[in-house]
Formats: sequence, structure tokens, C-alpha cells
Amino acid sequence: MDVELARTFLEVMSAGTFLDASKRLNVTQTTITARINSLEEKLDSKLFIRNRSGAKLTSDGERFVEYATSLVQLWDRARAEIRLPQGLDTRLCIGAENSLWNPLMINWVLWIQAHIPNLALHSDVANSDVLLERLEAGGLDAAIIHRPKYHSGLVIEQIMEEKLIHVQSVDSPKPDLFINWSEEFRSQYDSALPQPRQTAYSFNLGPLALQIMLQQGGNGYFRTRVVKQYIERGKLERVPQSPEFTHPVFVVYKKNKMTESLNSALLGLKSQAKKDIQWYL
Repeated sequence: MDVELARTFLEVMSAGTFLDASKRLNVTQTTITARINSLEEKLDSKLFIRNRSGAKLTSDGERFVEYATSLVQLWDRARAEIRLPQGLDTRLCIGAENSLWNPLMINWVLWIQAHIPNLALHSDVANSDVLLERLEAGGLDAAIIHRPKYHSGLVIEQIMEEKLIHVQSVDSPKPDLFINWSEEFRSQYDSALPQPRQTAYSFNLGPLALQIMLQQGGNGYFRTRVVKQYIERGKLERVPQSPEFTHPVFVVYKKNKMTESLNSALLGLKSQAKKDIQWYL
């Protein structure tokens, strides 16, 4: 199937109208219509409901999204592999969750640069769901995340045992800050602590909450490696008799997709994860 048809399908889905999709792809609306008609004919299925308000996916269209995304990503990956810069032998695509790029992803990239010659490297930083989608679609070779989803086609290895600890500002221990680290953390928190987690200040990004606490005061659960420096400098202190929660780091990659470059890169990642280095995020 023509990859452009799948790409056009995804663009219409994202834009919401054929007209907006045509502007994004810099083609006429007639071209967009012809491509979608051709795609629907090839699939023998109607993909969009078209009306004055725009284009909405049918149930068949919703099912096709995953396949179209995989097709486009694999095609883009194939083009990138074929067009390797002169002097480079292979390409490696790695990803990291938003809270893991500094310093873990930085150190991983630096290690790869120093130890794996003739390699073209691409790196992504995104949330765990996006990284896992790209991994399963073939757009990534490996990703480091906190919350893997177990799947028969994936290999999941824990590379670091991180903890979430309760800390507070030395100068001003209020207000309570709740950081939504994960579904597992919420469950553990509710089971272990008597106070409700519904606070006036809640966050889904730990670094943001940390900066608020450092500047205005408060208390909450944060990763040990990140708050360690502030505890040592006397800005934060641990809240006595508060429980700890596990927050491990995993590397995820596809089964039966191991290459020499990926194997070397994984060994380098594990060596970096063992180092006692200062974390910033």
C-alpha cells in the first residue's frame, strides 16, 4: 500500500477536516479526497464520516490508526537507515521518559558517542505511553521508563532501584504537595498513609513541584537521587516516620531485535545507571 495514503489518513485524523489536512500537506483538498477514497477502496472499508463539521473516524477508521502509524514510522525508519551519513554503518534509536533525560539519557548518549564508533544516533524524550508505542511500531530500539507495560513481544529489564521519599522545606514545611508519579504510587500512597491525597496543590511533573517547594516551601514525595543534593545543603529534610515507595527504572526493547550496536548500548546504559551521580530532574 502507498505510504502516502496512510500518512494522509493520519493527517486528516489529526487535523479534523480535509481542508486543514490539505494545508498541512501542501496539496489540494481534491488530492486529499482522492487519496482517502483510494485508501477506503483498497481496504474495502469506510474510514471517515464526513459532514459540515469535518471528518470523524468510523469504528473501522479507529482500528486502522495503529496500522497506519506503524506503517508510516517503519517507512520513515527505513528511509533513515538507507540514507545513513557517509562513514556511518548503522543507526540506533533510543528514548527516555521526560523525567529521565537529565542526567541518565545525557550520560547514555555521551557513552554511546565515546564507545560505539560509526553509529548514527537518534534520541526521543516523551512520556512512557508514547515511547512504548514507538517501540512497538519499530520507531525505537530501546527506551528507559518508569512504568513499562508487559507485552509478550518486549523485554523489560530493571536497571535502577529508585525510591520516592517524603521531604519538606526546612524553612516552610507547608503546604502539602501531591505529585502523581504513577498509578502504582497512588495505590501505595492511599494504602500506606492516613491522610487523603486531595491537596490544594497537585502536579503530574515532579521537577515542577520541586521548584515550587524550593522557592515557596511545602512537602511532598520526590525521587531520592534528585532531592539528595538539597538535603545535603540543608534546604530540605526528610519527614520523620514517613514510608518510602519504590520507583524503579526499566529499559525496554523488542524481543528478537537485538543487534551488536544495541547490545553494546545496553551494557553502557547499565554501567551509567550504577554510577552515583547528581540528578537534576
